[in-house]
Amino acid sequence: MENHRLRVFREVVEQMSFRKAAEALHLSQPAVSQQIRALEEECGARLFERDGNQIAVTAAGRVLHGYALSAAALVEEAKTALGALNHMVSGQLRVGASTTIAQYILPRVLGAFHRQHPQVQLSVLSGNTEEIVEAVVAEGVALGLIEGPAMRRGLRVEPLMRDRMVLIAGGKGRSTETQAAISIEELTRLPLLMRERGSGSRRVVERALKHAGVAVNSLHAGMELDSTEAILSGVEAGLGVGFVSESAIGKELRLGTVRIVNLQGVAIERDFSLIYRAGQEPVGAAAAFRRFAAFDLRS
Repeated sequence: MENHRLRVFREVVEQMSFRKAAEALHLSQPAVSQQIRALEEECGARLFERDGNQIAVTAAGRVLHGYALSAAALVEEAKTALGALNHMVSGQLRVGASTTIAQYILPRVLGAFHRQHPQVQLSVLSGNTEEIVEAVVAEGVALGLIEGPAMRRGLRVEPLMRDRMVLIAGGKGRSTETQAAISIEELTRLPLLMRERGSGSRRVVERALKHAGVAVNSLHAGMELDSTEAILSGVEAGLGVGFVSESAIGKELRLGTVRIVNLQGVAIERDFSLIYRAGQEPVGAAAAFRRFAAFDLRS
């Protein structure tokens, strides 16, 4: 339904590179260049200034880009309306997910959703909770799935499922960190592998420890890491202990490469939540995914 040249043009503007646009569209670079030249001839104006490998959008290009975005939105609106006539959901859907959800929870949900709604073209943005919140606010994604509190106004937050954060240490036979339970005081003496600032997991852990009377600056921070997978690898390598989602360690527990250590007097639970901009009720594919995720993760 959409003009192919305009789609190529939008991608070049977004990527600011003919090569990257070609990769994103699964086309050859000469094919992208040919489409842009044909569009320039049709418009009677240059759309890009080229300087070696660098390109810049001309004034005519900026004008056309605005109309190209409107045209794409109108096409998606038409697909949604036509799908509704047949009770079929279609169109593009971009979802954001914080790291733990993207790696350990979302693949199963997306697979099941795609089998039920094969006409929906899905794409996923992954980042920490703060980055996903910003993407929702900036309308870079229609919906976000986060694992920590949404520290921004103007968002609707809908809890989907409860998750437990557990303290893990290396598997059996790996140093004194493998005891079955430790006290808060003992925790402060162990090297602690932490998620990076902006991570929802880190916020939840720091909040729970503070509630238990532990000052964050009293912890022996071994290092900051940018993913649950990195913390798992660090713990397996004997670099310290770390807090991770219980959902993420099934394989490691079965293999015995890590073990859960009970932290006396502390239980850390959180919600995995769905977020979207307040005042913009999801429609079409976004509404279908919202309903599906709520049913799948709450059941």
